[in-house]
Amino acid sequence: MRGMPVKNVVLVHGGFVDGSGWEPVYHILRKAGHQVSVVQNPTKSLADDVAVTRRVLDQYDDQVILVGHSYGGVVISEAGNHPNVEALVYVCAFAPDAGESVNSLIANPPPGAPVPPILPPVDGFLFLDKAKFAESFAADVAPDTAAFMADAQVPWGVEALAGEIIKPAWKSRPSWYLVTTRDHMIPPDAQRSMSKRAGSTVRETAASHAVYVSDPATVAAIITAAINGSR
Repeated sequence: MRGMPVKNVVLVHGGFVDGSGWEPVYHILRKAGHQVSVVQNPTKSLADDVAVTRRVLDQYDDQVILVGHSYGGVVISEAGNHPNVEALVYVCAFAPDAGESVNSLIANPPPGAPVPPILPPVDGFLFLDKAKFAESFAADVAPDTAAFMADAQVPWGVEALAGEIIKPAWKSRPSWYLVTTRDHMIPPDAQRSMSKRAGSTVRETAASHAVYVSDPATVAAIITAAINGSR
């Protein structure tokens, strides 16, 4: 019911990883009394990932806070037009406008910006260099966990990076954005620019791109802010 606190949260992962990384955030939200679903996107194409996310949203008969990390921000920017979505939360995520894609957003990095160690595509899929994964993606994650994440990478489809947004949900939904100031995947200034354009309520934290693993309490806190602020 609109006007009541939103109790439902849907978490959407980004590229190179799956939904299991959300587990620490999931447990915090569940302990607080929220119903939480974790989307397992194949990250082969944006259209497929939006469809998978919408199927999860269809399972709810009440309002939902939709959360996206990294490439998951692209997914929620389109899937967030679902009628059950009350608000959006971007966690160091892409927040594209109409006609934009990951490819267009990363096309012209500013001088000195970190360059993710993405290997050349093989059979239409991308991986990060395992030897550089921790430094670029998970610098503040426990070394054993970062090594596991590197070895458990999910191939990210080139087609997914090319997927363009048709109708950005942040134009019709309130949004929150967590900027990670030690991010070596999406430059902090790019995060600030996208969040400003989207009119998001912004928080910043000194964390890596894997903040949802290294500091789940901070991620849960901004989701909680969206829950409370979207009544």
